Amino acid sequence: MQLDKQFQKVLIAAVLVSLIFGGIGGMLGGIYGKSHIIPWFQKFFLGEDVQIGEGTLSERAITQAVIEESATVSAVKKVAPAVVSIVVSKDISKINNSNNFSQIFGFPFNFGSPSAGDTSGTSGKTEIGGGTGFIISSDGLILTNKHVVSDEEAEYTVITNDDKKYDAKILATDPFLDIAVLKIEATDLPIVELGDSDKLELGQTVIAIGNSLGEYKNTVTKGVISGIGRRIEAGDNRGGSEVIEEAIQTDAAINPGNSGGPLVNLAGQVIGINTAMSQQGQLIGFSIPINTAKQDIESVKANGKIVRPWLGVRYVLINKEIAKENQLEKDYGALVARGQKETDFAVVPGSPADKAGLLENDIILELNSQKIDEEHPLSREIAKFHPGNEINLKILRKGEEKNIKVTLGEYNN
Repeated sequence: MQLDKQFQKVLIAAVLVSLIFGGIGGMLGGIYGKSHIIPWFQKFFLGEDVQIGEGTLSERAITQAVIEESATVSAVKKVAPAVVSIVVSKDISKINNSNNFSQIFGFPFNFGSPSAGDTSGTSGKTEIGGGTGFIISSDGLILTNKHVVSDEEAEYTVITNDDKKYDAKILATDPFLDIAVLKIEATDLPIVELGDSDKLELGQTVIAIGNSLGEYKNTVTKGVISGIGRRIEAGDNRGGSEVIEEAIQTDAAINPGNSGGPLVNLAGQVIGINTAMSQQGQLIGFSIPINTAKQDIESVKANGKIVRPWLGVRYVLINKEIAKENQLEKDYGALVARGQKETDFAVVPGSPADKAGLLENDIILELNSQKIDEEHPLSREIAKFHPGNEINLKILRKGEEKNIKVTLGEYNN
């Protein structure tokens, strides 16, 4: 009898505990079940989306995509008003019969051009090409590629985003970079914001805006930065070429006519000048870093022209492969060497380098204690200075290192 009473007490206690914890569990389930327990059950037993925080995984992915699309739209809206089309026109009688149409960096342009044949006796002007530029000052300074405006006999017309046309004057061209600055007579123009191309990262989203095919102005393409610090040589059909150091590689489509247009980040800042595309590969385009152009922009604003410091040597940048193949003593530096033509002297006669005593086959190892290598090419290091500045070069000559002081000159086209 005593045992039955004890069992009853235990049973009552167990029931009370069950009721208490059951109540607590029910309360917690009511509070948290929707956001934790139910999603867990749905995910692992029903195969449905898990709700985490304020949305499911798929909802968050959609949200992220919408955010990026919104950023792209905002960036384009910010930059597009300052992007211009550049139309190249020429007197028909001056068009070369053997090559009626301009080809800019391998891109053919033939919009509105006359048919091939004898153009003698024909008068009037016709469009022979096109490109893109962008406005960098409200009073009409426009940045573009030098190769877009390389024909001295052509005339250039700028068409703004609101379809106004202006005659353009070539104000300055960079002797070393594929950069030109144009001027139109206008005021209160929209301008772009220049970003910092030194902070770019692989995989970063970028947008190219340009006058595609010389016909579809403000065409927008989107991609990522697929390479940084590329060294490329781009040529045109007239035998000219430009070597671009530290080029930005992108898979954003850069079509004929895009040359000179802006490469833009998602903040709507210009971080590059679209310059060339590879005809061998697919979606491999190149842009000049905007930081490289900033010195030219400031020079034009201050002097009305692009002022460049000048050393006066031709050189080959040495790396480990070149050093090994040629049995050189150093695997870095700039080897002073002749060009392909007989007139391409290693050291330009009368140049600052000539006056300082630099010789062919000298290897420039350092400039003001900065090692010259692929990450610090000689041309980029010299570009940091101004004409009249004195620099110290550490060179290697016939196995002996020595220091030479050079006063930089000003490059004249």
